[in-house]
This record gives sequence, structure tokens and C-alpha cells, in this order.
Amino acid sequence: MKQTFKSSIFRLSVVLISALGLSAGTPAPKSKAPAGKPNIILIFTDDQRYNTIHALGDAQVITPNLDRLVQQGTTFTHAYNMGAWGGAVCVTSRAMLVTGMTVWDVYKEEKDYSRLFNKQGFWPQQMKKAGYETYMTGKWHVKQKVEDIFDHVVHERPGMPNQTPEGYNRPLSRTDTTWQPWDKKYDGFWEGGTHWTQVVADDAINYIGEASKKDTPFFMYLAFNSPHDPRQAPKRWVDRYPVDDIKLPVSYLDEYPFKEEMGAGKELRDEKLAPFPRTPYAVKKNIQEYYASISYTDEQIGRILEALRKSGKLDNTYIFFTADHGLAVGHHGLMGKQSMFDHSMRPPLIVSGPDIPKNQKRDQNVYLQDIMATALDLAGSTKPAHVYFNSLLPYIKNKNAPSQYPSIYGCYMDRQRMVRTDRYKLIVYPKASKTLLFDLKKDPEEMHDIADLASSKPILKDLKAKLIQQQQEMNDELDLSAYL
Repeated sequence: MKQTFKSSIFRLSVVLISALGLSAGTPAPKSKAPAGKPNIILIFTDDQRYNTIHALGDAQVITPNLDRLVQQGTTFTHAYNMGAWGGAVCVTSRAMLVTGMTVWDVYKEEKDYSRLFNKQGFWPQQMKKAGYETYMTGKWHVKQKVEDIFDHVVHERPGMPNQTPEGYNRPLSRTDTTWQPWDKKYDGFWEGGTHWTQVVADDAINYIGEASKKDTPFFMYLAFNSPHDPRQAPKRWVDRYPVDDIKLPVSYLDEYPFKEEMGAGKELRDEKLAPFPRTPYAVKKNIQEYYASISYTDEQIGRILEALRKSGKLDNTYIFFTADHGLAVGHHGLMGKQSMFDHSMRPPLIVSGPDIPKNQKRDQNVYLQDIMATALDLAGSTKPAHVYFNSLLPYIKNKNAPSQYPSIYGCYMDRQRMVRTDRYKLIVYPKASKTLLFDLKKDPEEMHDIADLASSKPILKDLKAKLIQQQQEMNDELDLSAYL
């Protein structure tokens, strides 16, 4: 009898040790009679753009461990964060991820999570109901006491390591070397003596060692603060990226003309990191430090994956890798993630594990928050009614499966709205009475607004109708009638 995809994901006959290529050293021990349910690990970075992995399009960045994960898994090339109700975009992204709720619905819930908590609506609570031991280390940044919903919590971190005045408005020139990524005197990621990125890896390795002695399936939520600013990393990684070799983004601008109206102006914390107007050198320096932080994070992820291999649990473990959103770092004259451009909304998303197709890509539009529903699917658990997002497994099974999201919705406070299809993107700036339209097939860098072209009228009409429909679906109360 032919086995279905859903049941085949639980088979343990596929040995991924050599395929992952994580080490050519000591062979991994055999798993000891693993439980029927697979282990699930989320590796979650902060501010990492979709193409900042060497294997996913950026030839400059050095990420050998994430490259191997790409090679041995399936990558979703068009995963999105839905948006945010405030400047700390990560708060909204993470709230959606751990509840499965849409941006405006979880915004209302966030004021008092007790109802959701009492009905065990959080992701780790659902995993515990499914028989999992749950573990968390690193950044949380959700208004729910983390110890109440995970079995084990180690080194819970705040939204970001402390920045210092010296970390902003820099560099002003090539001689401006006051702040250096490896200098521990400003604390930040170095607070406590060990870089927080290494601490996450150390914590994860310790837990994997303990879990290797048990048959209970585990769910690990490993949340790095990096590569969020202050983008600190050991000097050996910064030196791998000579600033003069860094390429400027194709969409580089000295200043974005609608930065104030869109809510990403001179008073926004993220935008203060580099001088106004932007300079090529300042942007290159920030990119250098961004890449160094990503490479150092990749190194620590490699340590986690190697520990998993040695534990004997790898062949029964699914790994999700993503970030809470992207980051501009000089694209369109912006530095942060508070925009509707793909560089700010779109993180990488990789799935690896038993029966996951290797070195394949899926181009369907999805949300990164689909990971929760996917994990519940893998755990054999029914998705709760309040979860809006959907499992990725149908796309993994069938690369031609249509997206469950014919268009992607995006929002930022009351300053920006967006709708995106496979071909076109509409962005609305209500405070500027401005509507932008991009042909993503011809203009993937979103540099040429075609909203005023006569040929764009039917496209605009269609996208405006889609945006109104999305607003209704998302319980978005912003009135755009004057602009649509």
C-alpha cells in the first residue's frame, strides 16, 4: 500500500548524517529507539534579509553552515512578515509566530494574553499538549511570561543588546573608528563577557546533550539577537570583509524621499544608526558589520548542528531556519525594517529534515509565521481555530501547489499599507497621499514606480480591490478610501 506524504515524514529510514555534511569526523551514534514523533528545532535570527546567505544569492556573505542547510533542505524564497503595529517590528513578528494570529488580531490580544494563555493557544503550549518537551533560549520580546509556556528557559534576552551613543550616526568618515564591533568596552552583545550569539549556541548544545539521553520528543526555540544592531562580532570576522570590497545595494539612495511620511525618518531609532544623508562609505561600513555578524552567527549555528549530529537525534529532527523580518542597511536610503520593500519584509526560510526534498526551492508566497502550523502538522496535532497561518507541508510535497495566499498583505502602523502578488506590488503612504506600483518581474529591486503610467490603470484597480479585501480579512481599521 502506497504511503502518504504525511505519514512518510515520520519514517526514520532516511539517514541525513552524511547528507548534511556537517562533519567528516566521528560517525554519529545510532538513535536509541526514538519516539514516533520527530524532534523540531526553530533557529531564529533577528533582522536577517532573505538573500544574506551565500547559497541564496549573496556572493559576498560567508555562511557555510546555512549553505549546507539550504543544500539539504527546501527553501521558501518568498516568505514574508505581515507587518507591524510599531517601530519594534520584531515584537509584532514574534507575537504572530507564537500565537498564529494575524497582525491586528494579535495586537488586540497582546493587551492581555491571559485568555489565549488559559486556552493553551501559544505555540509551545500546543507542542506540550502534543507530548513534547519544550526548550527556549535567547530573544523573547513577547508580552507573555516565557517561563509559563516553555518547560525550560535559559538566558531569556530583551529586544536588543544595549546600544551606546557611540553606536549611532556613524561612521562620519574613514577616520571615525570610535566604535568597533569587537570592542567589548561598549557591552552590547559582549555584556557578561561572552557574546550573546555564542551563549545561545552553548545553551542549545547543553540541552541537546541532555535530550540525547531521553526518548521524549523535543521542541527547541533558539532565538539569536544577531545580526540586530549593535552589529558586534569578533575581529577575525570583520576582517574577512574589507570595507572597500563591499558592494553598495543596487537601490542605494542618499535619502528616501518619503522617509518622514512613511514613519522611517530621522527620529526613528534604526535610521539614526548611519548619518543623514547617507554616504557610500557609511553604508558599506554598516554592511561590513552586518555580514560579519551573520557569519559569526552561522559559525555558532554550525556548532549546534554538529552537536545534533553527534547526539544521534539528527535523523529524527526537523530544522526550521528563519528570521523575524529583513533589513534595509542602505537599500533605498533606509537602514531599518520599517518599510514595505522586500528587503525589509522578507527573511530566509529553510526547512530540513526527514523526507524534506534536498536542495530545492519553493517560490509560493508564504508567511514566515506558517512555521507554527507546519510544526503542529509534523507533531500530528490539529491546528487550533485561532491560528490563521497554514502548514508549509503541501508545498514541500508538491512544488506546483498553489499558494494559500494569492496576495501578501503588509502594514506598518497607520503609515504604510501594501499588497503584493507574484508580479506586482502596491504600496500606499497615506501621510504623503502617495501610491507606488512596482512590476516585480521587471524591477525586482523596486526602483521604478509605474503608478502614473496609463497602462497601469487596470493593475492599480485590481490591486486596490485586493488591498481593501485584505484589510477586511485582517480586521485592519485604517481607512484608505481617500487613496484607493
